[in-house]
Amino acid sequence: MNPVARGTKAAGRATAAVSFALLLVAGCASQDDASPKGVNSPLPRKAREDALRWAKDTTARMAELTGAELLPDTAKTLYEPCVGENDEVAKDGRYTLFYYVNSPAPATEHTRMVRKLRSRLPSQGYEVTSYREFRSAYASAVFRARNKKNDYQVEAETVGSGKTKPQRFSFAVRTPCLLPPGAEQQKF
Repeated sequence: MNPVARGTKAAGRATAAVSFALLLVAGCASQDDASPKGVNSPLPRKAREDALRWAKDTTARMAELTGAELLPDTAKTLYEPCVGENDEVAKDGRYTLFYYVNSPAPATEHTRMVRKLRSRLPSQGYEVTSYREFRSAYASAVFRARNKKNDYQVEAETVGSGKTKPQRFSFAVRTPCLLPPGAEQQKF
């Protein structure tokens, strides 16, 4: 490659790196209340029962995608207060939901199951945020994705050690902060 072309290519890379760095800095800058993610921006509204019904439907669809059976007696529902950036907790009823349910799928199937989710969920509006396969003391797998539109997360992973607890596969949903319908959103 001649020196002029090499210099032009290097300058292009430098420009791209600076542009990327500026985007990162702009993305990390503080946002005011009028922005979509400002501290007082309107929260999505959903009744607890509706959020739970949606979480159950979502985990059932994930299980169906992987061909897994669910064990309803293992389902756990956790509603938690939303905690702000400075550890503040509003008194307006806002909450997050964490819901999970296990499958008896054998550990030998877990890698296939997370691979299936990794290949299918992006076409349904999800961004894969974490994916791992382990082959150490026991086979296990982890998958996490975020819904780009609603900012909720889905998870699927091996749970249990296989030694003291049976090794199972868990499907889970984590919601962003939700506000019950009719509640007046507290301002900070």
